Amino acid sequence: MSGKPSLQEIEEAEKKPLWQRLGWLAGIWAGSVLALFIVASLMRMFMNAAGLTTH
Repeated sequence: MSGKPSLQEIEEAEKKPLWQRLGWLAGIWAGSVLALFIVASLMRMFMNAAGLTTH
């Protein structure tokens, strides 16, 4: 196995309904936005704890 999907696997993936493929896209996007929010919030919390404030 070279790790590359076969033509048959690609064709099977394309047969999935559009709503299901868009659902995966939206889920992955929402997960990445949530992860970014968590990281930014933690950085802000640590910066505030260190005495670095914007006002």
